This record gives sequence, structure tokens and C-alpha cells, in this order.
Amino acid sequence: MPNHYVCPKLDVPFSINGRLDHPAWMNAPWTEDFVDILGPEAKKPRFRTRAKMLWDSQYLYVGAELEEPHVWGTLTEHDSVIFQDNDFEIFLDPDGDNHLYAEFEMNALNTTWDLLLVKPYRDGGPPVDGFELAGLRSAVHIRGTLNDPRDTDEGWTLEVAIPFAALKQIAGTTCPPKPGDVWRINFSRVQWITDIIEGRYVKRPGLPEDNWVWSPQGVVDMHQPEHWGLLQFSDGTPLPTPTLEPERAKLMAVYHAQHRFRSKSGRWASELSQLGLETGDIRIEATGYQWSAQLGDWMIDHESRLRRFK
Repeated sequence: MPNHYVCPKLDVPFSINGRLDHPAWMNAPWTEDFVDILGPEAKKPRFRTRAKMLWDSQYLYVGAELEEPHVWGTLTEHDSVIFQDNDFEIFLDPDGDNHLYAEFEMNALNTTWDLLLVKPYRDGGPPVDGFELAGLRSAVHIRGTLNDPRDTDEGWTLEVAIPFAALKQIAGTTCPPKPGDVWRINFSRVQWITDIIEGRYVKRPGLPEDNWVWSPQGVVDMHQPEHWGLLQFSDGTPLPTPTLEPERAKLMAVYHAQHRFRSKSGRWASELSQLGLETGDIRIEATGYQWSAQLGDWMIDHESRLRRFK
């Protein structure tokens, strides 16, 4: 079960400044502390990261707090590859079908990168770098000094206001959402190990970046939307805890088994028995180029798109 967040609703929009000091944030709980992307059993992150969310009729608000003894950033051009710096990332798939989802990244300089994934990289992508979350607002507050290795910082906080109007074209569901609606969302923090050399921060050669996330992925890949957390929109009335339909997990198991089968045989399986899975009520259809599987009113295809027919 991925992590679950109940997002309180605002009555009136507010201006962001990166400080998380607006009284409305007092009503928003913190998420769990971020863990390694592989899961809590992996190495514990060196610094604390946590987030909180709010919403109103126009925006989804995200706030985050990142502990960091040395806050630095280099990239200043919008749509740079922001994860080359330490960064904070938001991934959002409103209808949870694994396709047409937004990615947003920002660094401590408040330099931003927004892009659209037509489908996950594992299924061929592609990323649409020209995609813009029009009207998005972001702000950063440095708790210390930026790009100054002579002292020790506390970290940085940030706020992002994502317009529902910018998500409507890709949402695939009611947008703006209604109370009780559940979207898929996740957060990632990329953190590089650096040394201070001649008064500058320098990435330590040969070391990969750390990836700390809210809802663990199980692999070093944020682009597996089926593992993202559950964002439930609330207006204050009691809501049932969302559950993951078992059909989704069973069909994702078929997806992964199909790709393992193809890597060995060069073709898609036409029967579940070829995949070593219990057949149950799953129906599968395959050609030389594609396949689909259906369980109840759920369907998945060879590019991992999950759909429910109601």
C-alpha cells in the first residue's frame, strides 16, 4: 500500500513566499519523513525531508522542508536539467492510469523544470520538454546562506502552487477535483555528496546521487507511477480511507511477467500459463506487436496503461 495523504481544502487562495508561514499551513499535516527510493529498509537519508499539501478551487499547494547543512545551486535557466543540482521534485498523475503525467523539479535558486511524460520511460516515453504548467507559482526560502561554504545552514523550504487549469488537459478525470477524489502523486529529493574545494562545492567524483522519496518505489526509478502515493482531497467531512483495487496489482504483475517473457522468447505470451501466473479470471490477448489483459472492468496494455471501464 503506498502512502496516503488527506489534503485539507482552503476557502481563500493565498500568496506564497517559500516560508510556509501562512496560517493555512497549520491545518495541513506533514507527510511521513522521506525514505530512500528503494524503501525504508535501505540506507536512511542523511537529512530530513517532509512535505505538506493544501488545495482550493484553483490550485494544489505543495510545501516542503529540506534539512541541508550546505545549501547550493548552480542552474538558473528555466527547463534546465534541474536534478544536476540538489532538487525537489513533484510527480502527478491525476487519473492514475500510468500515462500522461506531469513532472516538476526545482532547486534552491527557484529555477524550475516542468515536463510531461506521455508514458513511462520503461515504455518508451517520450518526455515532452516543451510542456508548461502555465500559471504555476513557486518560491524558496533559504534558512542560512546560499552558495557559501564558510558556514553551516539549516536548509531550505519551498512552496509551489500548481493551477488545476494547467492540469486539466492531461488529468483524465474531474479537474479541479471534488472532495473525496483520489489522485496519484509522489515527491523526490535528489541530493549529491559534495566536497568543499577552494571555496566551492564540488560533487564527489564517481558517486551517484541519493534519491529520497515520500512513497517508496522499490527501484531507483521515479517513473513507475503505480507505486506513487495517494492524494485524497478533503473538504473537512469524513472520508473513507482509499484502497487499492486488487485488479491493478494483478494486472501490473501480468505486465512485468510479459516483459520478462519477451526478453527471453522474443514474443508476447498469449496465455497466462506461459507467464507462470495463476489464470483466474484474467483474459489476455496478444499479437506480434502488442498485448492487453483484462480483469473485471480493468484493462492493461503492453505500455502499462491501466484503465477502468465503468
